[in-house]
Amino acid sequence: MTEENQRRVVSVIVINEASVLSRITDLFSGRGYNITSLTVAPIPESKYSRLTIVTAGSVRVIEQITKQLHKLIPVLRVYEHEDMVEKEMAMIKLPITENLSDINALCEAYNGKIVNAGENTIIAMVADEPKRIDNFLNAIKRYNPKEIVRSGAVALER
Repeated sequence: MTEENQRRVVSVIVINEASVLSRITDLFSGRGYNITSLTVAPIPESKYSRLTIVTAGSVRVIEQITKQLHKLIPVLRVYEHEDMVEKEMAMIKLPITENLSDINALCEAYNGKIVNAGENTIIAMVADEPKRIDNFLNAIKRYNPKEIVRSGAVALER
């Protein structure tokens, strides 16, 4: 990966109010920056939310994004993660006819398990680092998944 296209994780703390997300995504799209992953959730017992944005760009591009984000009124804090713990989740719907013990063993290797079993399908869930989620999704293909849902990344500075 070149310096121009390095993966970056940015957290933004904002006041939890209407149109904040739209203003932030408009900033990215207006400057031609792609958002690879976006996760938003309220911060417990506060009036704030945390956005975790995964994008790609050079140090200079991320500095520009950070400066522009700081200019938005509801933004309280913006920081790029360097030393972080990052996780992502995926849920997979699989036919009940597949080997459940093999699927469960594979899930456990990626911090997951089977979370639901119905008449015709099971649903498995894993939560791990994004690269490991990629590896899991490649490995689970042999069990004929019917549907896959993947969350965005969440990250905290160490």
